Amino acid sequence: MAKDPFKYFRIEAREIVDAMAQGLLDLERTASAELTSRLLRLAHTLKGAARIVGHRELTELAHEMEDVLAPLRDAPVPQRLDAGLALVDRMAGHVAAMQGTEPAGGSAAPVAAQPPVAGPAPAAEPPAVPEPAAIPRADPTAVDDILAGLAEMHTQIRRLRGVDDLGVVEQRLDQLDRELRAVRQDVERLRLVAASSSFTALERTARDAAHAAGKRVAFVGTGGDVRAEAHVLATLHGALVQLVRNAVSHGIELPAERVAAGKPPEGRVTIAVALDGSRIAIACQDDGRGIDLEAVRRAAIRRGLAEDQARALDRDQLIGLVLRGGLTTAREVTTHAGRGIGLDVVREAAQVLGGEVTVQTGAAGTAIKLVVPTSVAAVSVLVVSAGDRIAAIPLAAVRRVARIAKLTIVNGPGGASVALDDVAIPLAPLARLLGDASGGTPRTVVIIDGHDGAAAVSVDHALGVDEVVVRALPAGAPIDPLVWGMALDAEGLPRPVLEPGVVVAAVRMMPAEGAAEALRPLPILVVDDSLTTRMLEQSILESAGYDVDLACSAEEGLDKVAQRSYGMVLVDVEMPGMDGFSFITELRAQPELAALPAVLVTSRNRPDDLARGAAVGAQGYVIKGEFDQNKLLDLIRRLVRR
Repeated sequence: MAKDPFKYFRIEAREIVDAMAQGLLDLERTASAELTSRLLRLAHTLKGAARIVGHRELTELAHEMEDVLAPLRDAPVPQRLDAGLALVDRMAGHVAAMQGTEPAGGSAAPVAAQPPVAGPAPAAEPPAVPEPAAIPRADPTAVDDILAGLAEMHTQIRRLRGVDDLGVVEQRLDQLDRELRAVRQDVERLRLVAASSSFTALERTARDAAHAAGKRVAFVGTGGDVRAEAHVLATLHGALVQLVRNAVSHGIELPAERVAAGKPPEGRVTIAVALDGSRIAIACQDDGRGIDLEAVRRAAIRRGLAEDQARALDRDQLIGLVLRGGLTTAREVTTHAGRGIGLDVVREAAQVLGGEVTVQTGAAGTAIKLVVPTSVAAVSVLVVSAGDRIAAIPLAAVRRVARIAKLTIVNGPGGASVALDDVAIPLAPLARLLGDASGGTPRTVVIIDGHDGAAAVSVDHALGVDEVVVRALPAGAPIDPLVWGMALDAEGLPRPVLEPGVVVAAVRMMPAEGAAEALRPLPILVVDDSLTTRMLEQSILESAGYDVDLACSAEEGLDKVAQRSYGMVLVDVEMPGMDGFSFITELRAQPELAALPAVLVTSRNRPDDLARGAAVGAQGYVIKGEFDQNKLLDLIRRLVRR
């Protein structure tokens, strides 16, 4: 087999091209002779390396980059760098071709070079930039660590040969075992990608959309050190590109309009990434004008929705129409907006990954958040012991760790609490939450932040902080609901990693004696006139550990909810007598049942059916023709009451 002439060059070239892309965006914002010199050094390094391996195209492109950058060393003001960014796109295409992939920040298709333009953006739209695509990439540092670990293992194996001293052999084997565990951990981390790998392409999207519209926008990325599965971040990347583009095109106002509204002339678009227990949350937020909901209502009427139905839609239902796609408030179609498909892409990405999208909008701007499950993630954790259990708590959720002796503990009729900054925080022994009654006297309190406030757990010892790779448990696995997933400890044994939000909820709901009943989900009621559907749903739910009651009509379902407390209801739409819409309307009319989660399961998928489902207060709409068992269980886990 012929040797690969680009074996090492492709890695170096990719890193250089990525660094130049980010550097050019930085240089557009702030003129810097030092940054220009660094970019020139990068271009020179790429040119030399490309010449050595005989890559003529990259050699010439790097030389052109030097020609673009050289006049900027003494530039007194920030400048448009379309020509340099176009060269980066072409470089990225050639680097991708060496790897048989699509480029991360552009494509192999050449983009016409433009001379640098000083001052504000021109009125004419710049050349179209190919759609950025997120490419999962191995961390070079992790690769180096693996190679170093393997080399050390080979060294230890060579040293074992010919050794007769059993004590020395055992010592060498112990060291070899430690090296093997470290390599295994590095390989686990190699599957994960940092969220920051998308930030340069997203900043480029914001920059190009702003220049096309004559706007000024600053891009900010936070949480870039969050590491998750490559396919999850790659699937979300296209949705984030659409969100950033929409934020600039629809949300951020023109500079004069912003100044007149008392805002700074430069808008702001932020991508914030965070791990939320077993899920990854990515929010796109802008400080623009917010979504024009009345314009959405008018667009829905133009698309055929009856005017009386459109007038009856509330704020959340109008936002739901936008997320379904096909609606646009843009006055004309451009390369950046006007076809009404942007948020449809966002919704589909969330659905593919089994997640959800939420929208908040107002005069101060719009925040659109995607939350999706992730089965593997790298997390910093606090390791604690409670009774005979060792568990880990994600460090991002830990507010404080303190000795019990240094805190004020109050025991009341509702259970124990700890006083912190004049606020009483519910407290429970972690061992009891985990069903272990063998624990001794807790010595330490860990205060955890959750979705609905904070709670404290008492533990025997805080054993230290660790960086682990967490694997989520299979859906329906018979495991404690407090557990997010498992990570391997230093000995290769599984260690549970707790879900902070569930722990906090369990502590806050737990009575003074025992937590088991508080953690049990309430039964689920299935209402459907089809025997086949009832049996199928009952089988799926009972296999996942839920208690299930059945009703063959809406009227029977109303009788059952009046006699027993349920965690949620799954209800068909088309049934003899009262239909599913009317059933949910009846629930919402009764104060004691108004908050009962209800999901419609039906074969009707017309837009007006979806709108009516949202209007009556259904929290989900499952279409039988698109039935997915895992997605149904994920939806139930989020909604069911305990």
